[in-house]
Amino acid sequence: MTLFTLLLVLAWERLFKLGEHWQLDHRLEVVFQRLHRFSLAQTLAMTLVWMFVVWGILWLAQGLFFGVVVLLLWIVIGLLCVGAGITRKHYRAYLQAARQGDTHASDQMAEELALIHGLPVDCSEEERLRELQNALLWINYRYYLAPLFWFTVCGPYGPLALAGYAFLRAYQTWLARHHSPLQRSQTGIDFLLHVLDWVPVRLAGVAYALIGHGERALPAWFASLGDRHTPQYQVLTRLAQFSLAREPHKDPVQTPRAAVTLARKVTMIVVVVVAVLTIYGTLL
Repeated sequence: MTLFTLLLVLAWERLFKLGEHWQLDHRLEVVFQRLHRFSLAQTLAMTLVWMFVVWGILWLAQGLFFGVVVLLLWIVIGLLCVGAGITRKHYRAYLQAARQGDTHASDQMAEELALIHGLPVDCSEEERLRELQNALLWINYRYYLAPLFWFTVCGPYGPLALAGYAFLRAYQTWLARHHSPLQRSQTGIDFLLHVLDWVPVRLAGVAYALIGHGERALPAWFASLGDRHTPQYQVLTRLAQFSLAREPHKDPVQTPRAAVTLARKVTMIVVVVVAVLTIYGTLL
């Protein structure tokens, strides 16, 4: 059921998920807006409550209509948690503004795409475009690769793990948009996601390392296995940049497109690997 749900969710997301309607991040804003104090304990409590609610719904649906209801719930959870619908619209708006030479609009959309880690200010255009590439690669990881990892690895508990991860992702995004770095640090959200992202980042890094300059990327990947302190964003994007080293970082349209093309290629590789492992019974 995992593979069937995964393929259906990815197909639906690609064809129809173009806005916020089917995005958990948007649905949870109503909850987050009620928060006035921030702490790690609060973050953990909210996440556990959310996961308990999802588990309760799935448990109540067990056995109804020969499992059809559970399957539909798996699909709905996948649609809410996988995919970056509104971010894709921001990316298209950036490309349109860049083609038209609208610097103000393209900079505004670039800042939105790099909401979590930001873009450098005092730097060359080449460095700024490279960081925009990194932001797009990270978006692909956050909304596709990491959710696929938790959904497949956790087997029958995949929807539960996926819902929990998507909740933390949505909370981090909301904090980055509406609150100060100090308030965000008080929630412990970056630390929690740093821990949760350690394994999936390195698995995704294998694909980037093999696609890119293997003689340089693979040693960097092996070095990352013992690195517990470097932010996962830097680990992933450093490996991905080995694959993008051949691309010039000068064109404001082609540079981000190269990153998106690479990210799609890696996502397809991951899906194929999951499908093969599922068929051969390694995954449920």
